[in-house]
Amino acid sequence: MKSLKIGNLTVKVPIIQGGMGIGVSLSKLASAVANQGGIGVISAVGIGMNYKSKGKYSKEANITGFREEIRKARKLSPDGILGANIMLAITDFDDLFRVAFDEKLDIVFVGAGLFLKAPSTLTKDEFINSEMKIVPKISSARAADLTLKVWAEKFGRLPDALVIEGSKAGGHLGFKKKELENETKSLNDIIRETKAVIREYEHEFAQKIPIIAGGGIYTGKNIFKTLNAGADAVKMGTKFVTTFECDADINFKKQYLQSSKPEDIVLIDSPVGMPGRAVNNNFLKSVAQGEKKPVKCDWQCLKSCKYKEVPYCIAEALFNAAQGNLDKGFAFAGSNAYKATKIQSVKTVFDELKAEYLTAVNFKRRKVRQVQFAV
Repeated sequence: MKSLKIGNLTVKVPIIQGGMGIGVSLSKLASAVANQGGIGVISAVGIGMNYKSKGKYSKEANITGFREEIRKARKLSPDGILGANIMLAITDFDDLFRVAFDEKLDIVFVGAGLFLKAPSTLTKDEFINSEMKIVPKISSARAADLTLKVWAEKFGRLPDALVIEGSKAGGHLGFKKKELENETKSLNDIIRETKAVIREYEHEFAQKIPIIAGGGIYTGKNIFKTLNAGADAVKMGTKFVTTFECDADINFKKQYLQSSKPEDIVLIDSPVGMPGRAVNNNFLKSVAQGEKKPVKCDWQCLKSCKYKEVPYCIAEALFNAAQGNLDKGFAFAGSNAYKATKIQSVKTVFDELKAEYLTAVNFKRRKVRQVQFAV
């Protein structure tokens, strides 16, 4: 696989581990991926639930926990490339972005909304000249065009790269539920459309905008096809859940191992107001039947949350699951989570992906030679 270049940042292996919250991808998983030459990503969302003070979840706990996990990851991977995933939908987005900036993370990924406004916690100069790479997530060429247009006009700069998150990804998704059910457009189609859109901006700013694609990528063969469609790198989350280094409890990982068919992975209506994809379990089945779970809100961590009306607290449910309490929560997952059969090391995952990728490359070469010989 060709290395990924994001400005002056060189990623040896073009694999970015998806940020998974709450408490699924923290310092242990991120550092392990970084040590294999990919980009390890800490999920900042709800990170303070692991750092509660006197039993209470708070904005201050998020800041403390995020800073602590970054520093722990850096100790475990002093030379690796480390990043964070920060959702625009969270109330303390600006504060957590500042923490990432101050801690000199290599890169930050921003999703759950279009990133069209600079964080209030950074000066305009800090944002425009940031050494930390800033990468918005989008789910369509149209969203890419709008993002680039606004950045060009408002900031006089472009994002350092773009993540395209397709309809087969796990967690909260930037699609309407009907689009997810019918998959109106494949990831590779979105890649090609987005590359056509960004050419104008790349030419104007004399800057390459790398495309990182994710959603349904699980094998080395998937990686080969995605890179062949025009992506510069891939983002994979689900694949890294069933690793020893994943920060979630073993019972969370078993949810993936115990799912055995595509139907075990379902689409849900999240209290956040977005559709999501998860492993079906008794908790989700009871919610689907109309059961309302008790909601205790320490503070409004999501901008759009109406905690008095929601059927359950999404932050608490995800945190419970990551802690191994699946009776009171559920596991977000990509569409291929049912393919997981074993728990292995991150190194083994990288080795297998590289071997599968090479097999796909060699198969393509043989096919080309056969065609040439026939001619």
